[in-house]
Amino acid sequence: MFEAEVPKEDVADAIKDLREKYKSEDFSFQLDFLGGGYQFLTKPAYQTSISILLRQQSQKRLSTAQLETLSIIAYKQPITKGEIEQIRGVNSDYSVQKLLEKELIEIQGKSEGVGRPLIYGTSGKFMEYFGINTISDLPQPKDFSQPENQIGEQRD
Repeated sequence: MFEAEVPKEDVADAIKDLREKYKSEDFSFQLDFLGGGYQFLTKPAYQTSISILLRQQSQKRLSTAQLETLSIIAYKQPITKGEIEQIRGVNSDYSVQKLLEKELIEIQGKSEGVGRPLIYGTSGKFMEYFGINTISDLPQPKDFSQPENQIGEQRD
């Protein structure tokens, strides 16, 4: 219909203005950059109240097995089910199937290996679900390290 080019700066300025507008206490939602795009999200202070008003049921949580499987896929992608099972040490058919149903992972192709197994990776919905924009936003394994056990106090 109308084919007018809008300069990227104008779009960026408009988004900035909208984000500022919705930061105001007059609104129960805000505009956030999430999952590679912008979304209107409820402000944390209002989530409980709005959930009660809308009688929303919370999304089913991921099981421990599903979370383990999803973590492996997120950090090792692209990865086959056989590689996932080798890391976990147990069959992962059910977890992979549930993660596919929840659209947190997706099939990204077939491996060139024997039998040409499917290759899995995370999806855009994964990014939204965990509130990140790229895989590099995931915490790094070094962030999980525990301080070494120490006896006595540390000296300077």
